[in-house]
Amino acid sequence: MSDIASRGFDVKRAAFAATIGNMLEFYDFITYSFFATEIGHTFFPAQSEYGSLMLSLATFGAGFLTRPIGGVVLGIFSDRVGRRPAMLLSFALMGGAILTIALTPSYAAIGIAAPIVVILARMVQGFALGGEVGPTTAYLVEIAAPRNRGLVVAWQPASQEVAATVGALVGVILSSTMAPDMLQAYGWRVAFLLGAVCLPFGIWMRRTLPETVPHDARAAANIEGSNHIKLARRHFRVIVLALMILASGTISTYVTQYMTTYAKNTLHVPSSLAFTVSLVSNGLQIIGAVLGGWLADRLGRKPVMIWPQLVVLVLTYPAFLWIVREPGAWSLLFGFGILSFIGSLPFTAFYAAFTEALPQNIRGGVFATIYAVAIATFGGTAQLVVTWLLHVTGDPLAPSWYLLLAAAVGIVAMSLMPETAPVKVGET
Repeated sequence: MSDIASRGFDVKRAAFAATIGNMLEFYDFITYSFFATEIGHTFFPAQSEYGSLMLSLATFGAGFLTRPIGGVVLGIFSDRVGRRPAMLLSFALMGGAILTIALTPSYAAIGIAAPIVVILARMVQGFALGGEVGPTTAYLVEIAAPRNRGLVVAWQPASQEVAATVGALVGVILSSTMAPDMLQAYGWRVAFLLGAVCLPFGIWMRRTLPETVPHDARAAANIEGSNHIKLARRHFRVIVLALMILASGTISTYVTQYMTTYAKNTLHVPSSLAFTVSLVSNGLQIIGAVLGGWLADRLGRKPVMIWPQLVVLVLTYPAFLWIVREPGAWSLLFGFGILSFIGSLPFTAFYAAFTEALPQNIRGGVFATIYAVAIATFGGTAQLVVTWLLHVTGDPLAPSWYLLLAAAVGIVAMSLMPETAPVKVGET
């Protein structure tokens, strides 16, 4: 039984309250990538379609610059003050940034002020989201019984995929019911405002969460605050491996999220099909994330990390080759769907393994910082790199090259991670 359960709290409700906030934040953040083309036209007019899209994607990347700062500040804040205050703060910052982006007038209306405001809002979003994942993942581990940690932690990546699925569903509906000029004029703003409507509910849910870091532990964390880096150095090997795995995972995630833009701009399929592909692949990733957590509790963390990652390494290039040669509903839905499902299995096991390997007094800060650094370095540049590769090579298979490199790095690091599953190490 977890400590939170022993104190009379409902673990399922606490997990839902934590991850529903995480889901809402990721919906807002991911929605930007789905509507990169339309946002580019609104705020970043350029002489070419490629130039406008690259400026839009660069602004998407700007949100990643502040992620490490948010990871350090809010992650350590969660270790010293508590998980709940850190999660509430990140959520409130995200809400303000989302409303700013949704309501900012276009470049045509206010000129250079428009892209400046949007870039600043993206940086606030990045700060908030950088400090979101570490405290939330730490919280899920701390409320779970040892034998169920993988399954409970699964709702961290699963909630992100729920957000992506909802975002894709909104995209399908808007692209199917709106003319292209209407979608560009205000349709993408509707998608952002739908997320903003849910913000009060998310804040209320998070305010009801019980704290998992005891008061005496928080006091000890404050006393040891100056030694936070020193304590983290003791886990240097695991941290480096985690950075490699997170780099692999974030490249896969953000290249997958880019598939909507890729399908429209490179494969020239209808917008409705492009969004449907994202909807299906993200839906399958939800199932894969939960299944990965369930399996990790029963088989151990390492087998669930390594074997699916190896399958992804083998299937990536053939799947892209099929998609490029026969760009239609069947190849897109099945090809991306299979890669998305299998690729989502390892990372729930990793989240559990990395969090279990860290002591509570540095868990939130270290996880948040390493996650944010990996996301900022590789996630923030993934879509730019893929767009650049497509442009300079003219080869529609270019995304598969990047995914193959990422998968190879990931499987090496996963094979070197320690096994932490209670079923393997005897924890009860």
